[in-house]
Amino acid sequence: MTNEANNKNIRPLDMAALLKESALAGLVALGLSIVLVGLKTTDMQGGLGIETRWGLVVIAVVSVFAGRFLFAFRREYRESRGLGRVDHKGKSERAATLVRRISTIGGPIFIGFALVLPMMPFADRYVVDVATYVLIYVMLGWGLNIVVGLAGLLDLGYVAFYAVGAYSYALFAAYFDLSFWICLPLAGLCAASFGVLLGFPVLRLRGDYLAIVTLGFGEIIRVILLNWYQFTGGPDGLSGIPRPSFFGLEFKRSAVEGTQTFHQFFELDYSTMHRLIFLYYLILVLALLTNFFTLRIRRMPIGRAWEALREDEIACRSLGINPTNTKLTAFALGAMFAGFAGSFFATRQAFISPESFTFIESAVILAIVVLGGMGSQVGVAIAAVLLIGGTELFRGLEEYRMLAFGGLMVAVMVWKPRGLLAHREPTIKLDRGGTAPPTRAEVVAEGGAK
Repeated sequence: MTNEANNKNIRPLDMAALLKESALAGLVALGLSIVLVGLKTTDMQGGLGIETRWGLVVIAVVSVFAGRFLFAFRREYRESRGLGRVDHKGKSERAATLVRRISTIGGPIFIGFALVLPMMPFADRYVVDVATYVLIYVMLGWGLNIVVGLAGLLDLGYVAFYAVGAYSYALFAAYFDLSFWICLPLAGLCAASFGVLLGFPVLRLRGDYLAIVTLGFGEIIRVILLNWYQFTGGPDGLSGIPRPSFFGLEFKRSAVEGTQTFHQFFELDYSTMHRLIFLYYLILVLALLTNFFTLRIRRMPIGRAWEALREDEIACRSLGINPTNTKLTAFALGAMFAGFAGSFFATRQAFISPESFTFIESAVILAIVVLGGMGSQVGVAIAAVLLIGGTELFRGLEEYRMLAFGGLMVAVMVWKPRGLLAHREPTIKLDRGGTAPPTRAEVVAEGGAK
């Protein structure tokens, strides 16, 4: 009887609707790919010519049609058989268990692998350099996670704080001849100050309006850097930025008279890998400190205030929490970590220009936070590895590399619409497993013990 009832509930698939949906997606792909893929400018005698690549257009349209059809077929098939109806409570519990396992087991494994990566046999100059680049975005993602994931404030101008940190370090080092270890906290403080300056005008805004204001702030910073030629170098940028030393030991082939270089002090053969490995471990330490700070402050009253603000600002006000101070602290702390990452970026590149701090950088950092799962530290790290490290694997595709980047983002969002690790355990649980609520004496005693 059960099988007969299940067979009655199964409805046939509407293949005509699936084909229509896939055909519409194919038409959209056709309209976009004709100009983006089908036509290419080439150098010819007397000027520029246009090269047609209709074969690639056909491949793009067929790929989109087939992918959309498979996705729609899977969706309709599950709905027609009732497979999409799941127990949300059970699903949430399974997700919580999975996240706990990944955080408990995967976190130490990732950290251990990161610590030994430069010593692995395959870790050449390119691998270490890419790993350093990925860690910069991991740190940026964790910084933005404070603003977006914990406080729930949509920030599209996060790259502005990244730029402030980079230029602050470069200018302090150039004009005042300060070392990296002094300029690093100064750059973080400058970026945090700009975070407070941004926070004041947008205190009454939320949602899309907040996103528009932060986007405008990011563009204002970029335009200032581009036009203030006497101070920032304008489009030419700043070059010759000093690099950090290892307790005064420079990573140079020959030392200044009366000093020693890194390889001379440790009696090693000179290698440019010494500096790359040092920079890798430096950004690894900065990223881990960012993660440790975020995990600790999330359990403090200000961290719980961020989460209350994210869930409901009106309820947050009714509980006596000041949304103004809460937003300012979120903006300031998130901007501070962006400033730290920017100062490291400047010393790693030894050259910065406004072209390194465009809106696309903010979009990439925000994509890392969203795809990883807002509020999830481990998810942000995994998303940074996939999006930044994954696109490096497609560097050989040249002009199609960003197409692969977009395809990877779409695949993640189709597979995990709420992010790779969207579920996160609450900071404080009010449910005591069905027992009676704590008495006032128990609360006081527990607070005194802490």
